[in-house]
Amino acid sequence: MKKRIHVNMHHIRYNKKHGTNKPVITVKTSKSNNYGHEVEILGPSKVVYRPDKPLNCGARVWIETEAKVNIA
Repeated sequence: MKKRIHVNMHHIRYNKKHGTNKPVITVKTSKSNNYGHEVEILGPSKVVYRPDKPLNCGARVWIETEAKVNIA
């Protein structure tokens, strides 16, 4: 299953403003969104930059992989 991994800038700003530590890395699949502070990709992956066609969440840069990932 394809996974798209990106950094949630809204969570980064929120953490800075409120002194919190919400996870900022999002791993999206067609079925779920999982959040973490760290992601390990256990296989091939690629970095994608599409400023003219961002993801629905607004991300313009992300990592795509079909490999297993560990989220911490």
